[in-house]
Amino acid sequence: MSKKILMIVTNADQLDSGHTTGLWLQEFVEPSTEFKDAGFEITAASLNGGKIPIDPNSYSNRLPKVWDGVMEPLKDTKVLSKIQPADYDAVFLSGGHGTMVDFPNSEVLANVLQHFADNHKIIGAVCHGPAGFIGAEKSDGKPLVNGVKLTGFTNEEEAETGLTDALSFMLEDKLSEAGAEFVAGGAYQDHVEVDGNFVTGQNPQSSLSAAQAVVRLLQ
Repeated sequence: MSKKILMIVTNADQLDSGHTTGLWLQEFVEPSTEFKDAGFEITAASLNGGKIPIDPNSYSNRLPKVWDGVMEPLKDTKVLSKIQPADYDAVFLSGGHGTMVDFPNSEVLANVLQHFADNHKIIGAVCHGPAGFIGAEKSDGKPLVNGVKLTGFTNEEEAETGLTDALSFMLEDKLSEAGAEFVAGGAYQDHVEVDGNFVTGQNPQSSLSAAQAVVRLLQ
């Protein structure tokens, strides 16, 4: 039987009244393409389900034509609370600034992640996707990422976006506060950390490499 991967994306389309956001498209398309090429089954889900907002800065007319079909699941994602985590071999949290709004402290998402942690299944995330780790706990009550070596969008990279004033927290700081060993690579350089069943990519440039690391673990 083919492996099944649950890909979770954001529903949030605004950071504040002045900043439109959403999913960073590359962080869904490149991993999902890699997973499908490996023969895995993909399910796209979000907290509210339905059509996913795409960060306009991540989309242009220059996108590869082959991305069109891969984007199809984003038109009608499953409602995460109706998903059975036991049906999946891995979970992957795609990024985009929208995740900084609806991922942290989500009870539904935390419950899903706890299942994967308790059963030593693969937990993957890229860029701002690790925002979903914030507020999530293992069944022993410890933070999900306590003692985990990982990466994500860094303070340095965030400063370069010019959006720090629109954010309620900095991802690197929050993950470190939760007990993670946060490893920052060069700004906007491909950088992936693998620690046990955790696979994390630092930024959009790390989307493909993070997915490839997940594939290697599943195979």
